[in-house]
Amino acid sequence: MEHQSIIAQVSREEGSAPLQEKGTQTPTKKPRSRSILQSLFCCLCRDEGEPRASTTSAPLLVEENGALPKAAVKHLLPEIKPQDASKLCVVIDLDETLVHSSFKPVNNADFIIPVEIDGIMHQVPCAPCPQVYVLKRPHVDEFLQRMGELFECVLFTASLAKYADPVADLLDKWGAFRARLFRESCVFHRGNYVKDLSRLGRDLRRIIIVDNSPASYIFHPDNAVPVASWFDNMADTELLDLLPFFERLSKVEDVYAVLKKQRTNS
Repeated sequence: MEHQSIIAQVSREEGSAPLQEKGTQTPTKKPRSRSILQSLFCCLCRDEGEPRASTTSAPLLVEENGALPKAAVKHLLPEIKPQDASKLCVVIDLDETLVHSSFKPVNNADFIIPVEIDGIMHQVPCAPCPQVYVLKRPHVDEFLQRMGELFECVLFTASLAKYADPVADLLDKWGAFRARLFRESCVFHRGNYVKDLSRLGRDLRRIIIVDNSPASYIFHPDNAVPVASWFDNMADTELLDLLPFFERLSKVEDVYAVLKKQRTNS
């Protein structure tokens, strides 16, 4: 399958910011014939389920130095639950970190996301209708289950909720994600959708971000546990290999010293 993120395969409707892979802006317009696909990734946000960060679909614009206007600052996460009060907060990316998705049919897809167009739900075997084929990264089940036990886990993706929310419903069988944040919770800074950890409403010394894209955590690189981008290598063991490190990390009070040592040794 092609090595390209699902959010890079469609663009927003005319007059809106384009959809890009991991938030990187693409200057060229997509052909008009793809208008159906354009509409799939810009409108829907579920009313129920995990808390949402914003009622708007557009990410915040930030100043050149990356700062948000004070009036615009609002915590993205709700109050921490009592059972998570002593836990670190781990922000986990979706595309190319936990899964890889494509509009191209894949025989071994773990999930096929039905697409709603004009109020009609289209599913396999309706070949002409666009569908999203999702592959799970190897060991993602063990990873999410254990991470949900150790941390206050938050899904934070630059994808839109209409795609990412159904994927998370199928992926997270253990309720590991206490909250889900989508593109509208990012800030748009110099062509990238950035996940600003300072807006979460948690102590930055107790936040970790797990992401394959450095552009996503450009404001807080010292909080990052980078992972390699994953597309279709079924022999990949990165998520499994990371679990012992996260077991140790879950016991610290301040993540900065440990993550700095990890980067130095890498």
